Amino acid sequence: MKLKEFLDYTYILPVLAVIYYFSGLMGGGVVYDIIAGILLTGSVLSAVHHAEVVAHKVGEPFGTIILALCITIIEVALIISLMVAGGDDAMTLARDTVFAAVMIILNGIIGICILIGGVKYYEQFFARTSATTYLVSIVSILVLTLVLPNFTSSVNGPFYNKAQLIFVSIACLVIYGVFLMVQTVRHRNYFIITDEDPDSHYIPTKFATIISFVFLIICLVIVVLMAKGLSGTIEDMVRSVGAPKSLVGVIIAAVVLLPECVAAIRAARSNQIQSSLNLALGSALASIGLTIPAVSVVCIMYEIPFVLGLDKKDIILLSLSVFIVMLSLSRGKTNILYGTVLLVNLAAYIFTVIVP
Repeated sequence: MKLKEFLDYTYILPVLAVIYYFSGLMGGGVVYDIIAGILLTGSVLSAVHHAEVVAHKVGEPFGTIILALCITIIEVALIISLMVAGGDDAMTLARDTVFAAVMIILNGIIGICILIGGVKYYEQFFARTSATTYLVSIVSILVLTLVLPNFTSSVNGPFYNKAQLIFVSIACLVIYGVFLMVQTVRHRNYFIITDEDPDSHYIPTKFATIISFVFLIICLVIVVLMAKGLSGTIEDMVRSVGAPKSLVGVIIAAVVLLPECVAAIRAARSNQIQSSLNLALGSALASIGLTIPAVSVVCIMYEIPFVLGLDKKDIILLSLSVFIVMLSLSRGKTNILYGTVLLVNLAAYIFTVIVP
């Protein structure tokens, strides 16, 4: 790599964001928060660039797995830090954030990608077996973690007791672990369309890949740190408009998922819908399959009350979203109608969060 390449915004903005965060200027007023928001957005775009460099080097589906795992780890760290600091007041934060992430991914990211691809290419094609493999795992974990707690009787309310939390956490890890083995070893061909990527001949050097991976981690960490630093401003904004506190979880999930959203949209615009689906569905699976076990461990250790079960309204919206996604991905090809319906579902979810 040449020295001038380090003068690109994908290197400069994350460094400026780190300096700004540790300078203590955040929270000093509206202007300071706007600057933080600009640097946060720049870090998100930088993360997408560096993730794509790494993906070109390691190939699919490993590139999308790396981005999904990195963002999930950061999401877990953000949720846990806010829960430990918030105590009883934050006992629904993990549920709200994970549910929001799943709804944004299934309806928002997939919907936008399908709509953009449909407008530009009319139809885009992907491997149905990959979508089925993702959705089988996602649906099982969703029911075990967000629906079943409402119907158990060991404790009152939408809670799991300690033994149930341990069992469900192990179940999530088993499903996700076997899925990774299927995706990367036994049935890797399910998740790849060889003639889909016109830029597949570009392979970065080993040094460039290492640098990009380091900057990818830096970008993701600083995005979450700045999002956490802006959480007070976000909560004040939510209270000022009279919206429920659950909207905070939606905003946090949206910020954390920005890098994957941008990367998935760029892939769809390049007629790489399989990569878009790998990113989106892989993120949904990692988000819930890894976040719940990690948060469960912390909540058991610190004896933090941990609400998991969704209310009836959210269960209906989740069921609708999963059902529509399953129908949309059942034929191996997409069109603009599928994307439009999914985005309407997302709008209904956000509207009912604001106006329950």
